[in-house]
Amino acid sequence: MNAFPGRIEKEGQHSVTGRYLEIRDLVKSYDGRQQAVRGISLDIAKGEFVSFLGPSGSGKTTTLMMVAGFEQPTAGHIVLGGREIAPIPPHKRNIGMVFQNYALFPHMTAAENVGFPLRMRKRPAAEIARRSAEALAMVGLGDFAGRQPRELSGGQQQRVALARALVFEPDVLLLDEPLGALDKNLREHMQVEIKRIHRELGITTIYVTHDQTEAMTMSDRIAVFSQGVVEQFAAPLDVYLRPATRFVGGFVGDSNFFAATSRPGMLEIEGLGSLSLPQAPASASGRYDVLVRPEAISLWRDGSAAAGHCVVPFTVTALVNYGDSVLLMGSSGTVQLRARIPFVQATEIREGAQLQLSWRHVDMHCIPAA
Repeated sequence: MNAFPGRIEKEGQHSVTGRYLEIRDLVKSYDGRQQAVRGISLDIAKGEFVSFLGPSGSGKTTTLMMVAGFEQPTAGHIVLGGREIAPIPPHKRNIGMVFQNYALFPHMTAAENVGFPLRMRKRPAAEIARRSAEALAMVGLGDFAGRQPRELSGGQQQRVALARALVFEPDVLLLDEPLGALDKNLREHMQVEIKRIHRELGITTIYVTHDQTEAMTMSDRIAVFSQGVVEQFAAPLDVYLRPATRFVGGFVGDSNFFAATSRPGMLEIEGLGSLSLPQAPASASGRYDVLVRPEAISLWRDGSAAAGHCVVPFTVTALVNYGDSVLLMGSSGTVQLRARIPFVQATEIREGAQLQLSWRHVDMHCIPAA
C-alpha cells in the first residue's frame, strides 16, 4: 500500500485547479501600530507551487507563519479547502513545514525523525515504520534510515526534514527558505529534487525565498512581496517580462529603467529622444518608467537605425565577464545603460570603447510612474 495515496503516478501530470488555499485581507501587527503584513489577499490552487519572493522584512515569512499557525493574524482570513483555519492550532491544520535550519532532533535517527509526526498522531508502530521508510526512499535516503543528523550532510539533513514534512500526507507543504544554508551546487540539486517530488505528489506548496532564480525556476506563480504587501502575483515569465510595478522590475532580474512621457503614437524617453510607437501607452499622467532588460540589448553594427528598433550610441565604462556572456556597463549621453551580450561578441571590447546598442520596441515594458 502506498503511503502517499494522493500522489500522481505519471511524472509531470499534476493538476492545478480552483481555489484551495484562500488568504483574505490578511493583516499582522506586533505592536498595534506598525503592520508587518498589510491586507494581503491571495488565491492558491490545489496542486500549485507558489513562491513568496521578496527582500528581508517584506512580510513573506510572516505570511507563511500565519498559514502554518505559528503566528496569529491581527485581521483577515485563511481558508483551506473551504474551512477557516486561522483559529485552528498548528498541529491540527494538517500542514507540513520545512525550516531553513532543518529542526531535526539530534538524538533521533533519520527514520525516527521522519516518523515523529506519525507518533504524535498515535499511528500503529508498523504503519510508522512502513511510511517512514517510503518517505525516506522518496527523497533518496532509503539507505540512511539508521543515521543520526550528525552523520548526515547538510543536503541529506534537508531531505530528512522534507520527508518528515510529507510523511503524514499534509494538505499543504510550506518551505521557509529551506536551501539558504546550502552551497550553490547542492542548492541547485535540491531545487530539482523538490520539484520532482512536487510533480509526483501534486501537493499544494508554498516556498519562501529571497532568491530570484529559485522562484523563477521552481514556481507555477510568484507572489512578490514588498513592505508588507504583494506587488504582483503572476506566472514567472509575467513577473519578469511584464512587472506590475517598478519595484518588481527592479527586484526580479537585472534592469534598465528610463523616465518617459507618452503622447498619441509617441514615447519621449528622457535622454534618448522620441520613439514612434503604434501602440504607445496612454494614461492620465502620461508619465512612465520604461523597462528594458540588459539581455534584450544587442550590439548594432551597421551604423543606421532600423524600423522597430531603438539604436543609441554607447560608451563602455566597465565590463563583467560571466563566462558565457559579458555585462557591458556604460552610458548613452546622460543615460546609464547595462547590456548583456554573448561572450563571443565581446572579445574585442574594452573599457572606453564607443559602440552602438539597439533593442526592439517590443522589448520595452512601460510601467505607469508612481
